Amino acid sequence: MELLGTLHSCRSSYDYELINHGKDMSIVRGLTNHGDLLEIEFRKYGGRQVRRNGKRLDRQGDLLLSMRCVSFSSLDLHLLRGEPVQRRQWLDKIVLQLEPVYSELIKKYGKLLKQRYQLLRKNSGQSNVEDLLDIFDQQLSLIGVRVHRRRYRALNRLQPFAEHWQKKLSNGGEVLSLDYQRGSTLPKEENEQVWREALIAQLKAQREQELRTYRCIVGPHRDEIGIFLNGQMARRYASGGQKRTIVLALKMAELNLIHQIYEDPPILILDDVMAELDSDRQELLLDAIEKEYQCLVSATNISVLTPSWYRSSQIVKVSSGKLISVEQN
Repeated sequence: MELLGTLHSCRSSYDYELINHGKDMSIVRGLTNHGDLLEIEFRKYGGRQVRRNGKRLDRQGDLLLSMRCVSFSSLDLHLLRGEPVQRRQWLDKIVLQLEPVYSELIKKYGKLLKQRYQLLRKNSGQSNVEDLLDIFDQQLSLIGVRVHRRRYRALNRLQPFAEHWQKKLSNGGEVLSLDYQRGSTLPKEENEQVWREALIAQLKAQREQELRTYRCIVGPHRDEIGIFLNGQMARRYASGGQKRTIVLALKMAELNLIHQIYEDPPILILDDVMAELDSDRQELLLDAIEKEYQCLVSATNISVLTPSWYRSSQIVKVSSGKLISVEQN
């Protein structure tokens, strides 16, 4: 479900990890309430194919027009204390839900960045390297400012929901704020051409250092998402319990934002995370989603659920690849 609703799996970094050992391919299928048959086919040597109702989609992101979900796993608890790339990836997943075309944009930026790295390494010292970099920087700046703009807008839209949930989960005692810290210094005015010219100027100003270190040190790949609790950097000063509350608030904010934009409420997936939430947080979460959202909870031990969650759920056991309904007393 997470794959069909986000195009990603929190349990794997590479598509081949989703294929059984000794097999050449695997397929994930799902049928939506609207009758759309969604498929993602993974091939060991040929990448992936995405289909809706049997028709192959040229853009993978178009699959998200039929189904959306928000996934919260135990791995998300590393969001605060992890590296900046984890926070960028988290924000990118949100942007992708809001604008499926973003998938192609971020891929294009990554490809350009990789090619620029190769150019810095292989052509450093050659007479034409400056001209080649000028050409690359024109494209990199065009795509880069579009990535910057989409990330900035998404985080701004997420902020009020995140602030609301942090207050609710902490009984009004904590204020959560988010800050998009660009990897480029851009004017305050949100203008694509102005931003592009500023990014080109920075790339040019840093060129000597980049040729010396073979690194691209300006652009969206250097972005950081600042997460602050009561004005203090959460990753440094928040307690373990506060960090869990912050991540839950961010996930609920994501759920609310997607629901606000689209008619159908997204599906909430809680993957092996309930054991990390105390009974008070579980009850607040259940109260928030019970009437509005379909929620899929996975757990290795049913005892992690509070009695309220247990009574409100249909319990299914997965055994040897089969789903078995569990009788509830």
